[in-house]
Amino acid sequence: MGIFKRASTIIKAKIDKIMNNFEDPREMLDYSYRKQLELLQQIKRNIASIITARKRLELQKNKIEEEIKKLDRQAKDSLKAGREDLARLAIKRKKEYEIRLDDLSKQIEISKKEEEKLVESEKKLSAKIETFRSEKEIIKAKYSSAEAEIRVKEAIGGISEEMADVGFAMERAREKTEEMVGRSEALDEMEEIGVIDMGENDIERELRETRLSTEVEEEMERLKKEVNDDR
Repeated sequence: MGIFKRASTIIKAKIDKIMNNFEDPREMLDYSYRKQLELLQQIKRNIASIITARKRLELQKNKIEEEIKKLDRQAKDSLKAGREDLARLAIKRKKEYEIRLDDLSKQIEISKKEEEKLVESEKKLSAKIETFRSEKEIIKAKYSSAEAEIRVKEAIGGISEEMADVGFAMERAREKTEEMVGRSEALDEMEEIGVIDMGENDIERELRETRLSTEVEEEMERLKKEVNDDR
C-alpha cells in the first residue's frame, strides 16, 4: 500500500468516526477539507526533510570525491618519489573512500526515489483536494438552498394554518352576527304585533301624557271656535 493510499485510508477512517458528531453536513465537509489540507502540509514537510537530507548526503559525496582525487595524486607523487609504501597507503585510503562513496551514492538514489514518491503523492492529493473543495462548495450550496426552501415551506405551512384559523374565526363571527340580526328582527316583529311590550319609562310616559293633554285642549279650542262661528 502506497503512502498516498495509506493517508487516504486514515482520513476516511477518521471522517467516518466523527461524521456522527456533526448535525450540519456542511461542518463535516469543512472539517474533512481542513484535515486533507493538514495531510497535504505534512507530505510537503516530509518532502522538504528528504530533500534536506539528500543535500547533506550529496555534500558528503562531493567531499569524498575530492578526497579520492587527492589520494590518487598523492599515490602518483609517492611512486615518482620512489616511496611505494606511501603510494600503497594512499591507494588503500582511496579504496576505503570509494567504498564509502558507493554507499552514499546508493543512499542518495534511495532518497531520490522516496522524494519522487512523495512528490507524486503530493500532486495526487492536491488534485483530489481541489476536486473535493469544488464538490464541497456545490454540496454546501445545494444544502443551503434546500434548507432555505424548507424554511419557506414551513413558514407557508404555518401561514396556511393561521389562515385556516382566521377563516374559522370569521365564519363563527358571521354566524354570530346573523344570529344577532335575526334575534333583533324577531323582537321588532313581536313588538309590532303586540306580543311583547317594550314598556316606557316614567319620563316618556309623562311626556306622552303632556302631549296628549295639549292635543285635547287644542282640539277643544278648535271645536269651541267652530260652534261660536256657526251662531
